[in-house]
Amino acid sequence: MGKRKQKKQDLSSLTKKQKKHLKEFGEQHPFHDNVTERPEKTQVMRLPDSPVYSGADSDEDDEDEKPSAYERLLSTLNHAEQDSEDEESDGDDDDVEEEDLVSSNEEVDVAAQSEDEDEDGKVNGAPANSADEEPLEGRRKGVDEDFTDQVQEAEFCLETNLPEGEQEGLEKAEQCFEEDTFVKHQETELSEAEVKMISEGSKIKTQVKWPRLGTLQCVSTLERFPSMGQAPPMPLPPFHKALEPNWRSLNRSSQPGVDGPDLTDLQRELLRLMGSYRDVYFPECSPLTEGPEVRRVYCLHALNHILKANSRVLAHNVRLKEAKRAEEEEEEEIRDQGLTRPKVLILVPFRDSALRVVQTFIALLEPEGKKIDVSHKKRFRDEYGEEPTDRPPNLRRPDDYLAVFSGNVDDHFRIGMSILKRSLRLYSPFYSSDVIIASPLGLRTLLGAEGEPRRDFDFLSSIELLVVDQADVFLMQNWEHVLHVLKHMNLQPLDSHGVDFSRVRLWNLNNWAHHYRQTLMFSAVQEPQINNILSNHCHNYRGQVTTKNLPKVGSICQVTVQLPHVFHMFQADSFKDQDARFQFFVNKVLPQFRDSVMSHTLVYVPSYFDFVRLRNHLRKEDVSFACISEYSPRSEVSRARHFFQKGDKQLLIFSERFHFYKRYTIKGVHNLIFYALPTYAHFYSEVCNMLQTGTREGVAATSLTCTALYSRYDAHRLACVAGAERAAHMLRSEKAVHLFVTGEEKSA
Repeated sequence: MGKRKQKKQDLSSLTKKQKKHLKEFGEQHPFHDNVTERPEKTQVMRLPDSPVYSGADSDEDDEDEKPSAYERLLSTLNHAEQDSEDEESDGDDDDVEEEDLVSSNEEVDVAAQSEDEDEDGKVNGAPANSADEEPLEGRRKGVDEDFTDQVQEAEFCLETNLPEGEQEGLEKAEQCFEEDTFVKHQETELSEAEVKMISEGSKIKTQVKWPRLGTLQCVSTLERFPSMGQAPPMPLPPFHKALEPNWRSLNRSSQPGVDGPDLTDLQRELLRLMGSYRDVYFPECSPLTEGPEVRRVYCLHALNHILKANSRVLAHNVRLKEAKRAEEEEEEEIRDQGLTRPKVLILVPFRDSALRVVQTFIALLEPEGKKIDVSHKKRFRDEYGEEPTDRPPNLRRPDDYLAVFSGNVDDHFRIGMSILKRSLRLYSPFYSSDVIIASPLGLRTLLGAEGEPRRDFDFLSSIELLVVDQADVFLMQNWEHVLHVLKHMNLQPLDSHGVDFSRVRLWNLNNWAHHYRQTLMFSAVQEPQINNILSNHCHNYRGQVTTKNLPKVGSICQVTVQLPHVFHMFQADSFKDQDARFQFFVNKVLPQFRDSVMSHTLVYVPSYFDFVRLRNHLRKEDVSFACISEYSPRSEVSRARHFFQKGDKQLLIFSERFHFYKRYTIKGVHNLIFYALPTYAHFYSEVCNMLQTGTREGVAATSLTCTALYSRYDAHRLACVAGAERAAHMLRSEKAVHLFVTGEEKSA
């Protein structure tokens, strides 16, 4: 009964958009999205009497597009109806929030306590889905199928597209790529013994140092593909002729009017690694600095791969056609294709990230002073762009927060693209696409789960290049979706999908495609869950390269509050041993904060599962506490913050994903406990500095405390917080407790 009552209360306080999200995905949106002016997806894609799409929609075509009188009338009716419903839902939200606050028998100053909530209520958000969200079949109800362009199939078909004027150019292009690593990589034939050696996990690890990337850990599985040297001797990979005019201006195109280097040092070294077709993991990709550089360079590599692959297929089409005309008795065996056409899969967390990837593709393909044909560009801008009214102008958040949550931050999308003859086709069917850009959730709802009637994952069977960008953000959404996608990569398809098996590569037919797939991963932090992907889901026969740099200065140096930091080390059997952490906290740490003198205690919990476990224990022990998570309604967050600041609640349990999505400043914190060290190192200093802004007058600074728990499996997080040298000393020391003091000229 309690669950039904809670569900009814939640539904009554949801806006129209939140109710729609709950209906489609089976859970409430943690990052409250209140945008009302953006047209619904069905309004854009299902207009009646819409004109048949022609070959391409360039910017000139967009300007000439004029809706019919019926479409204009229909759009006015839809907007008027939507605005009235949104006004009613907004009014209901205010009434429910006031009733909840009054029912608490406390006078809460909503204007003062909900300043941050009012700001964030107008911001687009991305759901941080929990790991126990099943089944998916209910989600698909009400979700329209993706719009696909069926009209241009013949124009972008590789088998039937054979322009006579380009035959000589295609043959020359094929000859130029004969010595390219791209061709060598795809034409390398592995023996069964070598495949068995790779599957058994035999690895040779070496370390090298490069000028910009720093320390690189190289893993090789076969002796004939050794590791790299100390310096980057490899040249840049040869580029396709369509990219020659633009790849040097890759960075200038992102900042018009700014003359910068052709490629930065970071881009050059990454491009050399990518050109070797090894797996690459770069965990120092900050969204503020390295993020844009890395995005442009992996788009260049992906586009270069696609153009080379398509050029080979077209050149071989010419050769086969000439051989057929000559009526040769022995036809040449050419194998240049996979079991399905998609070659590149790019996983990004938000629609804005997909928008920037497509914009980079267009900038690389467009010759100077000309424009390429991009089909359905206007529709793409409407669905993936951001309206000016989506973000309030008075939003005060750190720069890294604004860099992550810029633009359209919807996390449920997928789109296919095909590239041919300096033309780019958006919304192409997956089996006619060269590249697929999607979020893990967008693919998860299409892949389905075992036992579901509607499943489709054959389009992932021949992926040759996988890019996982902003992998750390996936940790804040639902990591299970990423693992689910990886489990369905490079499997044998259940249907032929019209493939010509005489041109399918042998390693695709042998189900060895996962040994030829290159994986590029980029994140802002190093995490064991991300490293686990390289260990268990990446089996590239050419090996792997991972950046391994330890931070010399920890984020504790950024704490400005005069505060003692007490680090407690506990013994754990493995990284997944959460029982040891829980028992240590309950038996050793929590009793020290049960006294009323130690009130105003904030407990920072990174894992949502630990958050639920700790919350249930405190309820069972009848402890005075409040809790805030990414799934808490705004009214509940406001009450919890108010009661905690007044001292009515002794403890406040605070989840990391709530801080990631909101970045609120919690006032009234006198004691701080890190149940585990934060995923992002700068979160440690941010939360510690809350003690300065939230301390009342009359509270001595010496009464503030900070306690953190760690084990030997938290070595990297500890190094990011305390620094590499201090972390090494703390892990080797026989003492289990270490003290540091910030806010003074000298730290203990």
